Amino acid sequence: MATAELEDILERHRRDPLQLLQILIELQAREGWLAPDTLSALAVVLGMPRARVESTASFYSFLHTRPAGEYRILFSDNITDRMLGNMALMQALCDKLWLQPGKVSEDGLVSVATTSCTGMCDQGPALLANGRTVTRLTPERIDEMAHLIRRRVPVGDWPPEWFHVEDNIRRRDVLLDHGLAPGQALAVALDRGAMSILGEIERSALRGRGGAGFGSDIKWRSCRDAWGDAHYVICNADEGEPGTFKDRVLLSSYFDLVVDGMCIAGMAIGANKGFIYLRGEYRYLLDRLETRLAQRREQGLLGRNILGRGFSFDIEIHLGAGAYICGEESALIESLEGKPGKPRIRPPFPVTNGYRGQPTTVNNVETLALAALIAVRGGEWFRAIGTPASTGTKLLSVSGDVERPGIYEFPFGVSVAEVLEAAGARDTQAVTSAGAAGHCLAADEFGRRIAFEDVATGGSIMVFDASRDMFEVARNFAHFFAHESCGFCTPCRVGTAVNARLLDKLAADHGSPYDLDEIAKMHRLMQGASHCGLGNTATIAIDDMLAKFRPAFERRLHSPDYEPAFDLDAALSQARRMTGRDDPGAHLGDNRGALAEERAHAHGRATTTGVQGAPASAEPVSAKDLQP
Repeated sequence: MATAELEDILERHRRDPLQLLQILIELQAREGWLAPDTLSALAVVLGMPRARVESTASFYSFLHTRPAGEYRILFSDNITDRMLGNMALMQALCDKLWLQPGKVSEDGLVSVATTSCTGMCDQGPALLANGRTVTRLTPERIDEMAHLIRRRVPVGDWPPEWFHVEDNIRRRDVLLDHGLAPGQALAVALDRGAMSILGEIERSALRGRGGAGFGSDIKWRSCRDAWGDAHYVICNADEGEPGTFKDRVLLSSYFDLVVDGMCIAGMAIGANKGFIYLRGEYRYLLDRLETRLAQRREQGLLGRNILGRGFSFDIEIHLGAGAYICGEESALIESLEGKPGKPRIRPPFPVTNGYRGQPTTVNNVETLALAALIAVRGGEWFRAIGTPASTGTKLLSVSGDVERPGIYEFPFGVSVAEVLEAAGARDTQAVTSAGAAGHCLAADEFGRRIAFEDVATGGSIMVFDASRDMFEVARNFAHFFAHESCGFCTPCRVGTAVNARLLDKLAADHGSPYDLDEIAKMHRLMQGASHCGLGNTATIAIDDMLAKFRPAFERRLHSPDYEPAFDLDAALSQARRMTGRDDPGAHLGDNRGALAEERAHAHGRATTTGVQGAPASAEPVSAKDLQP
C-alpha cells in the first residue's frame, strides 16, 4: 500500500491505537487482504507490538492475512439457509468456477466459503460478495454470478435487485407503529430532565431486549453513579444470533428512534459520547446511517448544544468484522478498543469500568428504541403492556418453515402457538426460542408464553416442520459454536469442538450410546465452567433436542459398544501401501492378532506365490474392513 493511502486512513482515525480494527477494515477494503508488510508498517506507526496488530487481524473471520481472491464469496450457513438449499447452490458456483469450497482459485480471482448467519434468514439463501449482501439466491442467479465473476465485473455493477433487502414487517404494535417525529422523544426527555427520565425507566420495568433481560434502570443508575472522567453509551447492534434480524429492521427503518434513545441514555447517565457497534454483515447500512447522523447534526438533533438545551452528545459507528462473541458486552468493548473480541473477567462490570476504563452502559438496539417511547408516553403506560415480570412488547424474528417469515411485534405473554399461527406455520415439530443459544421446544410445549419468566428470547424464533431432521439441526448448531468460540476458556474452546466431532461421528455411522451420554455430559460441564454466556448457552438447544427428539439421534447409532471417532490403524493405510507392507507388524492394537489369524487362513487357501506370508490380494485392508 502506498504511504499516502496509509496516512489518509490513519489521519481519518486520529492515529488512535483503539481504532485498530477500523483501520484494518479500511486497509483490507483497499488492498483485498492484510499483507505482512502492511501489518508491520501499521505497528510502527501506531507504536504497538506487531504481535498485537496481528492478533487482531487474525481474530476476525472477515479479515484476511493471506490473499483471499479478488472476489470473496461467503455463503450464509445458518440452518435456515441449509433448509433452503444453500449447500447445493454453493457447490454449483464452485463447479462453474472450477474451484473447491474453502479454497482460492489458482489464478487468485475468487474464493468461495461459508460464514455464520448473515441476518437475512427471512430472505435466504443469502451470501456476502466482497462484504455486500446478496439475498434470495436461485440457480439462475448463481449461473449469472459465475459469468460476472469470470468477466471480472465489479460487485458494485452486479444487478441491483440482487442486493435488495426487505423489512418484512408482518405485525406492528406500539414500537413499530410509534408515529413519533425524529427528535420528538429527545425533546420531551430534555424537558423532563435526567432524573425524571430515570424515574420513568424505573416505573416502566424495561428489561434489556438482547436476551439477558437485565433491568435498564439499574444499569443506567449504576453507570450514572460511577466515578469517571467520562461516561459512554454503546448501542449493541451486533446481532449475531442465528435467526435474528430485528435490529437490522430497526436500523434500516427506525434509526431516528434508536438515536433518540441513545441521546436520552446519554443524558440520563451523564455521557456526551456514544458508539453504535454495527455487525460486519450489515456493512451495507453504514453509508446510509452515517448520512442520517450528519443530517441530524445539521438539524440540531445531534452534536453540540442539542436543540439549544445545553446538552451535547455525538455518535460514532464502528464496524464489526465477523465475530459472534462480540455480541457479549465486554467482548464488544474489547473489539471497540481495537483488540480481539474476548470477554473480560468480571467484576469489574462495564457500568463502572467499560470503554477506555470508564463507566459505560451497553444496550441493545430494541432497548434504546423502547426507551425513547417511554420518555414520551411514560413508564406506567409501558408497564400496562405485557406481563408483570415482562413489560412492553417484543420484536420476534421468525424464520424457517413458515409461510410468512419476518418481524412480528407482540406484547410479552403471547403463546408460541399464537406466533406460529400468525406466521403460517404448518405441521411444526420444533421451535427454537432464542436461535442456536436458546431452548428448543417440542409440539407439546407450544402453549408456553414468550416472557422472561417462561420462554425467554432475544428475538430469534426458528421453526422446523415434521420433515426436518432434528439431528442435523443440532449438528449445524454444534458446528456454529465450535467455529465462533473465541478460545478464551478451555471448557468452551474444547467443549464446542468435542460436541461438533461427536455429532460428526454419529453422522458418519460410527456412533454408540456412549457418544450420546458424552453430549449430555458436555452440556453439564460447559454450563458450569464456561467463562461467558457463549459457552454457557452453546449446548442448551442441543441438549433439548437430544432429550426431546432422541430417536433422530439413535437412528445414527452403529454399535452398542464404544467406537473411537479416529481409527489410528486405518490412518496408517497409506503408509502401508507406500511401503508395500500389510503384515501383522504393520498394524496397531487389537487388529494385529485378528489380522495375523486372517492372513494365516488366507495364505492356506490362496495359490502359492513363492513368497511365504504374502497376502493373496495386493489391496490393503480398509478402515471399514476393520470395524467390529
